[in-house]
Amino acid sequence: MTDSTDINYSKRASGRRLAIFSLLFVALTAAGLYAVYDQFAGRSINFDARLIAPGTLLSVAGLLLVYFIADGLRLYFTLRALGHRLPLPAMFRLVFLNLFFSNITPMATGGGFAQIWYLNHHGIPVGRATAATTIRTVLAVLFIFSLTPVFLLTLKSLDGTTIAGDVGTALAVFIVLYLGFFIVLLFRTHWLIGPLTRILRGARRVHLISEKRHRRWQFKARREMLRFSRSFSDYLRGEPLYVWLSVLFTAVFLLSLFSFPALLMVSLDYDIDYLVSLGLLVVTTFIMYFSPTPGASGISEGVFGSFFRDILSGNHLILVIVCWRLLTIYLGMLVGLVVLQRELIANRRRAG
Repeated sequence: MTDSTDINYSKRASGRRLAIFSLLFVALTAAGLYAVYDQFAGRSINFDARLIAPGTLLSVAGLLLVYFIADGLRLYFTLRALGHRLPLPAMFRLVFLNLFFSNITPMATGGGFAQIWYLNHHGIPVGRATAATTIRTVLAVLFIFSLTPVFLLTLKSLDGTTIAGDVGTALAVFIVLYLGFFIVLLFRTHWLIGPLTRILRGARRVHLISEKRHRRWQFKARREMLRFSRSFSDYLRGEPLYVWLSVLFTAVFLLSLFSFPALLMVSLDYDIDYLVSLGLLVVTTFIMYFSPTPGASGISEGVFGSFFRDILSGNHLILVIVCWRLLTIYLGMLVGLVVLQRELIANRRRAG
């Protein structure tokens, strides 16, 4: 099989996987919405024109602008702290690529790889790109995982629920393991070189990779992991302004993300406690981190419906869920798909 045939086969296989994940995303989303419709919404749904009133649309557009800008700037300033600079237009294209891949692949694995590929194509070494995207993720995880236990213990809306009671211990273990993994990844990266070496050696023994590829991958893996380890130290020693701005825009990004349901409910004239809405979204997002489905499809809708069923009337529950996901996920994914196609076309032209 020639290299050209290999490349074409790989492209077709990747296209098929994306198509399968896309169908899975749609099917699970539909299943989650139906479950909420059947179990929590009293099989009721009505469109409410207040959601498309000029004032509502203006407020939503403003919050969306903050959401997307903060998402781009949190990675931008992480890169600046590491001594790299990416043009802002390229950075914001990356925002939508990440939204597309992280929500179309299980456990959000594709988003990180897509960002690393994109950053590397813009001249940033793989190790540094991996460090930047991981640090960006860790900052968000620290916010969410620190706040989740607080809201689980203080929100009356969660009293008596399974998540606050029966599985509380399991959640605590998850938090410790998740944060522990990132601590090792950031502070003791060299501990991972041994297990990775053994995995590659095992792949060579069962003839999954050739001897030549084994040597090349092992060299590259060790080099990039050592670069990654140095990169995190460089981040902490980087320009303090850029470090603090990366933390600030992570907080702004999360706050805007968690504010969409409150904005939608206010537009429907609900008298809501913003802190309660914020807390329920923090816990919902925490659960979504452990969802094995693409973009937490199905699970996110079900959890949201369970948490907000006592706040929203049945005919508004599905409506708010769809609007929440449309603004924070679906819209960004559609833009990301367009950006991906443009990037692929541009790459083919450069290669030609």
